[in-house]
Amino acid sequence: MPPRRSKDQIMTQILDLCQGDGAGKTRIVYQVNLNFNTVNIHLDLLQKKELLEAGQGDRPIYRTTPKGEQALESLRKIEAIYS
Repeated sequence: MPPRRSKDQIMTQILDLCQGDGAGKTRIVYQVNLNFNTVNIHLDLLQKKELLEAGQGDRPIYRTTPKGEQALESLRKIEAIYS
């Protein structure tokens, strides 16, 4: 059984996926390998910290903010140290 991912690794994957054109919740769930309950927790946290922004509408598109891009860069540096 592979080791569990840390919250930092999950946030890194979400921020990376949402760069550029962004991603919808379903795409995030499948690409990051989460379930819908878990993804809501992470998306809420990232939005509260202003690392991710959600578009308006029934199916919002999540995009990484400039602050999120800085955090992503820092998270990648930390990951490089541990790998």
